Amino acid sequence: MKNLALVAGIFALCLALALLATTWNGGSLTAHMIVHMTTVAIAAPLLAIAVGGRRLDPAVHLPWFGPLLASVAELLVVWLWHMPALRRLAETRLDAMLLEQASFLLAGILLWTACFRRHEEGTQRLAGIIGLLFTSIHMTLLGVLLTLAPRPLYGVRDVTCLGFVLGRDTDQQLGGVVMLLVGAAAYMLGAIILLADVLKPTSSRGSQCG
Repeated sequence: MKNLALVAGIFALCLALALLATTWNGGSLTAHMIVHMTTVAIAAPLLAIAVGGRRLDPAVHLPWFGPLLASVAELLVVWLWHMPALRRLAETRLDAMLLEQASFLLAGILLWTACFRRHEEGTQRLAGIIGLLFTSIHMTLLGVLLTLAPRPLYGVRDVTCLGFVLGRDTDQQLGGVVMLLVGAAAYMLGAIILLADVLKPTSSRGSQCG
């Protein structure tokens, strides 16, 4: 299971990097968001599953870095890099773009490993659920902001996304939709999986009593 997750995670990360290399000069927020969501909502959780409990697991070396702190760190990274000034910097400078993607991946892996960490205490296990739910909420909020903003936040010129020329407002709206459909949904799904794991012993006891 862990080896399969590792292969799938590396494949998703390579796919994100390949897409980034082909779309970076286009200035498209939609393309950026596809790369971003592939990194943090697909590659990061798969890699977190792969390293979970092993020597490379950040949760093993940083036991104090719990789910709630990791969720706040993810919020800061995501929202800062989507501020217009930093978004423009990442669109025009290679070093800024690489730093952005590295911070997305690091924040994502730290969050998912912290939330997937096995805890004996119920309160600590619930913290992972709360961390993922909080992340889903702030991803949803940013996605809604991008989709419903009355004007483009990142310039006015047309952009190229996967070979298609889009108006800046349309591109921004599509980028927000991608964040809503992929990002918010992935973290919500993760929270549901953790909740099912928390409730499993209770369900088992209930069935045995019946």
